Amino acid sequence: MSEFFLTVIILLAAALTLFLAAGWRQRTAHQGDRDRLNTAFYQQRLRELTRDEEEGVVGERDDMVRELQHTLLADVPDHDAVNARPTHRWVLLPGALVLVVLSVGMYLHVGGLTQFASWSSVQNAYPALRARLMDPHAQPLSMEELARLQLGLRSALQDTPRDLNGWTMLGRLGMVLNNATLASQAFERALQLSPNNEALQQDYAEVLTRSSDPQDNRQASVVLKALAARDPHDLRTLGLLAYNAFTLQQYAEAIATWQRMLTALPPGDKRITLIERSIEQAKADAGEQTRPLALSVRLAPQAEKMLPSGGVLYISVSDGVSPVPVAVKRLPLSHFPLSLTLDDSNTMMPDRLLSAQHQVQVRARISRDGSANPQSGDWFGVSAVTPWDGQQPLAVEINQQQP
Repeated sequence: MSEFFLTVIILLAAALTLFLAAGWRQRTAHQGDRDRLNTAFYQQRLRELTRDEEEGVVGERDDMVRELQHTLLADVPDHDAVNARPTHRWVLLPGALVLVVLSVGMYLHVGGLTQFASWSSVQNAYPALRARLMDPHAQPLSMEELARLQLGLRSALQDTPRDLNGWTMLGRLGMVLNNATLASQAFERALQLSPNNEALQQDYAEVLTRSSDPQDNRQASVVLKALAARDPHDLRTLGLLAYNAFTLQQYAEAIATWQRMLTALPPGDKRITLIERSIEQAKADAGEQTRPLALSVRLAPQAEKMLPSGGVLYISVSDGVSPVPVAVKRLPLSHFPLSLTLDDSNTMMPDRLLSAQHQVQVRARISRDGSANPQSGDWFGVSAVTPWDGQQPLAVEINQQQP
C-alpha cells in the first residue's frame, strides 16, 4: 500500500508543478506578446506615414511621428518599472489548493479506497491462510476465511496463470462457497492446462451437475459418459452420472446406474441405503412405484366407550426416526375396526415419498374437536417401528389417552 500512496503523491505533485508552471509562464508570455504587438504596430504606422508623405497625402509628418512615439511609450512601459511592480503570483495558491482538494475528494468518492484497503489486507493474509489450509493439523478455516483465501488466490493467479494447483484449488473453493460460476471457470482454466486429468473432469462435471441450468446438466452428461466409457467401475463417476440423469428426469438411466453401483459396493457399505432410497425415489417419480400402505385400525374397549360424536380420525406415518410425518390422512370418525390405505398422494413433502420408505411407524389419533394438534383427552395408538417392503399390511390399536 505504501508504494501505491507514494505513486499517488508523485502524480499529485506533478500535476501541481504543471499547474503552477503554466500560470507563471502565461503571465510573462502575455506581457511580452503585448509589447511586441505594440512595437510592430508602431513600425507599421511609421512606414505608412513615410509612404503618405512621399505621395503628398500628409504634410505634418514630424508631428504625427512624435504622437506615435508618445503612444508607444505609454503602451510599452519601461522594463524596470514592470519588474518593480509585484507580480502577485501567490494568487495561484488557491487554485493549487483547489486542485489538491478536488483530486483527493474525487478519489475518496470514486476511487474505492475502502475496497483497495480490504484487498490489500487480504493479500497480506493470503500466505498464512493458504498455509493453514494445506496443514492437516491446523485449525480449519471458517467460511469468511475461505472467502478471503479465494480472493487472495484469484489475485495471485493473475501473476501465475499456469499454476495448475492454484486453479484446481480455486475451483474447489468455489464449490465449497457455493459459487458455481467461479468453480466452473476455474476448472475450465485448469483443464486447459491438464485436459486429461480425470479428477479435474469429475470436479468440473460435479459443478455442472449441481447447476440449475439444464444446459449445464446436459454438458455434464457428455463429460461423465466419456469418463464412464474410459473407466466403467469408477464409483464417483457412476454416482455423478446417476444423479445427473435423475436431474434431467432420465429416471431409467439413473436407476440402472445406481443398480450398477450396488453391485460394485461391498456388503455393509453405508452408501447402499442411500442408493436404495434414491432408486425408490426415481421409481416413484417415474410412476413405477406406488407401494400403498394397507392399514387396519382397532379400538381398545375403554376407548370405544368414550368415542366423541363428530370426532375426526388422524392417521400419520413416519419413518420411525424423524418425528415429522411422511404421510398424513384425515377421516371422519366411523365404525371400527377400520381398514384403509395410504399412498404417495398422502405424502407431506415431494422429496420424502411414502413409497421410498423402508421402515414405518403409524400413529392413529381421534380428535374430539377436529384439531390437527393433539389435545388433552384425545385417544391415540402408536405401532412399533416396522420394516416395510410395500407388501405386508400393518395394524395399530388406539388404546392410550392424551394426558
